[in-house]
Amino acid sequence: MSVFLVHGFKWARNEIRVHVVLQEVDDAAPNNLMSGESEEAMNENFRDLYPGPMAKLPPLRFIEPLNANNEKFKYPSEPYAFVVDAVVQSEDWIDVTDAMNKAHIPASQWDAMADLRDIIARGEKIGWFVVHNGDRELAKQERLRKEANGFQTSADETEAAEQAEAIESKYSKELGEKVAKMQLPNKSNGKEEVKDAPHQLCIWQMTDFKGTDLTANRQETWEIQEAFPRRFEMKPWKILIIVPRWPGTPLGWEGIVTVDGISYEYLGMGSTTLPKLPNLQPAVPLTVSYDSQYSNFTFAAGPVEVTASFLSSVLPTDLCRTSIPLSYLTTSARSTDNKDHSIQFYSDVNAAWSAFESNVTIQWDLYEGSNAVTGGGNATEGGPSSIYSWFVIRPHKLSKSLTVNRFVYLQKAYEFAEETEVALWGNFTYSSSPMSAQNFSFESGFSGDLRYRYVMQHSLQDAVDMDYRPFAMREPVFAYAHDFGSVSSASVRYTIGSVQQPIVRYLTGQGVVPLQPWWSKCYGDIYQMINFHFNDFNQTQILASQFENQLKTDVDAYYGANMAMVYSNSTPGIPPPYANSSQGYNGTDQFGEQYIFDPGNGYGFLDAQNFTGIAIPDVEEAQAYYSIVALSTRQIMGAYTFAIPPSSSGCSNTTSNATEPLMFQKEISSDGNVNTVDVMYPAMPFFLYANPALLRYNLEPLYQNQEGGFYPNEYSMHDLGSHYPNATGHVEGDDEYMPVEESGNMILMSYAYYKFTSDAAYLQAHYPKLQQYASYLIRFSLTPGLQLSTDDFAGQLVNQTNLAIKGIVGLAAMGEIASIANDEQSAANYSATAQSFYTQWEQFAIDPSGTHTLLSYQWRSSYSLLYNTYPSLLLNLSIIPDSLFEMQSAFYPSVSQVFGVPLDSRHSYTKSDESMWTAATCSPETRRLFVNGLGYWLNETSTDRAFSDLFETIDTGSYPASPGPIYFIARPVAGGHFSLLALDKSRKLG
Repeated sequence: MSVFLVHGFKWARNEIRVHVVLQEVDDAAPNNLMSGESEEAMNENFRDLYPGPMAKLPPLRFIEPLNANNEKFKYPSEPYAFVVDAVVQSEDWIDVTDAMNKAHIPASQWDAMADLRDIIARGEKIGWFVVHNGDRELAKQERLRKEANGFQTSADETEAAEQAEAIESKYSKELGEKVAKMQLPNKSNGKEEVKDAPHQLCIWQMTDFKGTDLTANRQETWEIQEAFPRRFEMKPWKILIIVPRWPGTPLGWEGIVTVDGISYEYLGMGSTTLPKLPNLQPAVPLTVSYDSQYSNFTFAAGPVEVTASFLSSVLPTDLCRTSIPLSYLTTSARSTDNKDHSIQFYSDVNAAWSAFESNVTIQWDLYEGSNAVTGGGNATEGGPSSIYSWFVIRPHKLSKSLTVNRFVYLQKAYEFAEETEVALWGNFTYSSSPMSAQNFSFESGFSGDLRYRYVMQHSLQDAVDMDYRPFAMREPVFAYAHDFGSVSSASVRYTIGSVQQPIVRYLTGQGVVPLQPWWSKCYGDIYQMINFHFNDFNQTQILASQFENQLKTDVDAYYGANMAMVYSNSTPGIPPPYANSSQGYNGTDQFGEQYIFDPGNGYGFLDAQNFTGIAIPDVEEAQAYYSIVALSTRQIMGAYTFAIPPSSSGCSNTTSNATEPLMFQKEISSDGNVNTVDVMYPAMPFFLYANPALLRYNLEPLYQNQEGGFYPNEYSMHDLGSHYPNATGHVEGDDEYMPVEESGNMILMSYAYYKFTSDAAYLQAHYPKLQQYASYLIRFSLTPGLQLSTDDFAGQLVNQTNLAIKGIVGLAAMGEIASIANDEQSAANYSATAQSFYTQWEQFAIDPSGTHTLLSYQWRSSYSLLYNTYPSLLLNLSIIPDSLFEMQSAFYPSVSQVFGVPLDSRHSYTKSDESMWTAATCSPETRRLFVNGLGYWLNETSTDRAFSDLFETIDTGSYPASPGPIYFIARPVAGGHFSLLALDKSRKLG
């Protein structure tokens, strides 16, 4: 195996393909740019396109990595190649330090590479990389393949393969010896310090080319970054003590309230870094509550009650406010003894919010409004309306200014890139204002110094620490302090958020362009946006309250009309005794149904007569449902960004205009894709309920891409880009293969938007593309063959019953769409085909016993949630008879577990969104089983991160552990929990 030490940057495979196609570089092979012809063609193309930087560069090399886990040694091995201007190659080991010192890359060449990088791969790091390439292994594999098939191999092929085998043996042995000699980080005060590592890059996993992990479980900082996939540990939540980031470094957010000289810590764990102080103690937690807009925590701080109220407003019909990427924290103190007390507040955030790597230098500045503040003076003199904002800026190349003793930013950060869910470009901001404080102060500096000073003096020094450094080095924090004097109540406000500008990278007919955030159209620059948001607090509260009150009203109305208990604003009573008991119970629920319950097994609550599952007793279903949708609301909208459309989309058929945003979704915690169609689809009920126009804004980029000719397949694309925020599509059609799933989704989402808006022009504009999807469904939906469904984590399966019914319901919807498009002949054909398919589907899909549908055609021991029947009810398509819904509704209780009904018979886990879709198709009794089961899981689960949509229905309701751990966290599919409200709205629309 060849080993390369290269200087350059990564170029994403998808971007390579886009470039080769758009620039018509016919002699370049995008899957292997390393061949001589490809390198020559790409250099010639680059010289024509980018004469400026190319004039300062030697002929470029394009080095292909071969992933050690790619057992077949097949290109493309990795989703990127390296564009390099310096290469050292060896079949053995490279003396890294010696090789880099001899390279002598001049500054002009570095700058030229940076310019080229900014053009073709903005956001990628430039540096030295070790790359392993398997051309010799390819030769070996080709020889073995030929010999296995009876072909002769040439002497050259035999020699290359034998040499590869010899190198393999030597390489594995010597690599193991090298790793064994690696210097481990020194431990100092619980922090890692790295000695003799001049380049400070990371090796998270080092392997030989058989895929053996030679570092075992050692995670260490070293001087070369391996071009192999990384692995990361998931960090647990610490409630109220620390703000976590999954996966990665915990984020520091400190909050202290001082009452009569005694400081009480209510947020964070900064006190653990200080010596034991008699005037510093933890606040005592009292209550926790949440709704769709707020999370509220109360504490006792001596004679004062402290409330920390976090507000991330969800205002689906207000596009400008919705596009603002900031949240509020309001901390208030109220005397509980009717006396005045001396009250001060302190809060800081650390720099970990801004960077993933703890050894990369962070920059920061303080602004009052849009004016930089260097420190000194009295911050209170700015007046109660002055807004101060810390800007913690993601890593840049720094240089001293020649005119003032301040740093300026000469190199852009890693735009449109992220590391473990964390953006690598933009600013992290933390803002506050004096408000009505007698004294207001600020300071940045070492966390221990600032916190100790505040606890002892109850104020800060109005100073900005200019010693820029990594967040692991004398932890820098950015703090505010408010002193209200002697009062009976006081309140402070902070705003916090991560701001990216530009926000998305988007493929158009004019090439790949950056898009600006929608808020910049509404408010102007970042300073104006922050100021508006801070001062808009009262109006935001009013609007948030309106959404919250409407949500409660709608839940009440649904359950009032659907024979269930109505949500109550009263304080919940003591939980039933079975919640935390080890004993079994026999009892009668609130509906008079006798049940048995044994907490020692996973069956849950069973009907005492027939042993089918029943809903969790003594819990109002409406209250359980409200708790589910209220907790889901902020999670849903947190996955979306709004962007200003490009000046010209390059599409001949688009309904987009400059007065409407393009809406981009991130598939959080699973694939990280952009606008994943089968993640948008389960989230659809929320948008139909809250604002159907949002569904159109989300669909528009997908239509622009496919109608613009950027996607070659006849079926719908899976997503708009493999890595958020790069919405660059799949010009070679190599996205995840889910053709029936995504084609059905696009048709059903488009028709759903029409049903809730009566916007016929929208369907007419996209009718040709919808016809294309429908043609595919006619050919493949009844018998899909071996395909993935949206539940791709469960693997492929032949002729999935639930996947087939999606295609059939999609064709029924297509009959309605054709009528709206005034194509009555096609409408009749689509409708007849859908009906014929459904009749055949019943023969394939229903168990001979007539009790339930199967997971896969004629697989008698199987079952699954038949959630894809929900759109038939939601859109009033009448393709599915009531008898099927009744049969399934009667069946689900026979396979239920304590936390709901498993997704299918292969595993014991379930999906919360798909469970709620299924619940909407069931009788009230079975619906209660689903809703109360999910509500019960929320209270009892052992999961320790944000609302998961995938969990076990047995034991502790943990994350699935088989066939391997799966962590779905904070995903927007929680929009599916609004299935009942969307269905109710649909019925009212008629």
